Amino acid sequence: MKGYFITFEGGDGAGKSSLIISLHAALIERGYDVMQTRAPGGTEPGKVIRQLLLHPHEPVVPEAELFLYLADRAQHVAKVIRPALAQGKVVLCDRYNDSTIAYQGGARGFGLDKVESLCNFATGNLVPNLTIYLDLDPAIGMERIKKTQEAKDQIEAEDLSFHRKIRETFRQIAKKHPDRFQLIDATAPKEVVFEQALRLIDVHCFA
Repeated sequence: MKGYFITFEGGDGAGKSSLIISLHAALIERGYDVMQTRAPGGTEPGKVIRQLLLHPHEPVVPEAELFLYLADRAQHVAKVIRPALAQGKVVLCDRYNDSTIAYQGGARGFGLDKVESLCNFATGNLVPNLTIYLDLDPAIGMERIKKTQEAKDQIEAEDLSFHRKIRETFRQIAKKHPDRFQLIDATAPKEVVFEQALRLIDVHCFA
């Protein structure tokens, strides 16, 4: 059996989580064996790492932030993602290497190539079959977060220029990997975003 690895990327407030829930249900209804997971936090150690990264008692410095994400990624791939793929599952993952490249490589300024190389090392070069990127103006994303959350996490609390750098980097990734990395306009109605995402999955994974 062949597993399929599908990742979802986007700036904060783009709507990834709700999209993944809808796609998970739709693919199960079609008869696929589907697993939904997220990064960071897809393993027991990852849950601790997620707390350290997003809701710390003491904010971590950017270098520590990068290596915590990489530690989560290594554990996640070894203990959750690869075993699921080996069992023929469709794995839907909320964030993966592209987020680390965009947030830490681009917005934090560590360099895209350097961070990509570290991500490849941490994951044993595991590349998704498809990455769906929900593209959204960061100003709109921040407004959405204000309406739905009582408090921002450490990343969400960064200024707008930081989030604009993230979007710019994601767009660079799209140009570098045009086959794998597919953009969807996240300002479209949820039903439209869902239909476009499902169509991309059909074409890239099940055609």
